[in-house]
Amino acid sequence: MLKVSNIDLHYGAAQALRGVSVEAHVGEISCVLGRNGVGKTSLLRAITGHQPITAGSIEWEGRDLGRSPPYDRARHGIAFVPQGREIFPLLTVEENLQTGFAALPRSERYVPDEIFELFPVLGDMLRRRGGDLSGGQQQQLAIGRALVTRPRLLVLDEPTEGIQPSIIKDIGRALEYLRGKGTMAILLVEQYFDFARELADRYAVLDRGEVVIAGTKTEVDPEEVRNRIAV
Repeated sequence: MLKVSNIDLHYGAAQALRGVSVEAHVGEISCVLGRNGVGKTSLLRAITGHQPITAGSIEWEGRDLGRSPPYDRARHGIAFVPQGREIFPLLTVEENLQTGFAALPRSERYVPDEIFELFPVLGDMLRRRGGDLSGGQQQQLAIGRALVTRPRLLVLDEPTEGIQPSIIKDIGRALEYLRGKGTMAILLVEQYFDFARELADRYAVLDRGEVVIAGTKTEVDPEEVRNRIAV
């Protein structure tokens, strides 16, 4: 599992996270919720190695990640779907998916059919440039690219942001399917509470860089969570 223990994170003199602890277990979806600016993306940057922590520890599969760089974490099964998708607009859909090969041994450098089963539109648009896709299709491409790496921990930063409802449902079904396989842990940062509520096995709610609510789905009052993240 992923175990984040009492981490602090600073940007210069500004402290973004204070003593944050979260967990993500294989076969579960863990949701991190909170309003804008409370530290959700900073937490994911810490987990994926894009920003060093100043205190605490992050362990994945019993290994302390320390200050290991993002590419090292990718080789250990951590895949990141960033906010805003960050696909390559001038590359084709197929080429975007193939960028996920970098962390793989040569024997595994192919795109699994499962990705096209989850997101059929990607198979239909393999030769189309990424920048020509709709926002929702680009989000599916970003998730597909992450899945190419065969992750054991899938980290997603607000995948529903700016996405049409039909594709939000497709993404939700895909995450439910991936959870059901029981081969990966999923950590989802989200503001859309109803989407998170349908998927979450456990919650962590951030406010001003601290965890203010944490627990499993049966332990946490959903209305308290909703009130905490309401603008």
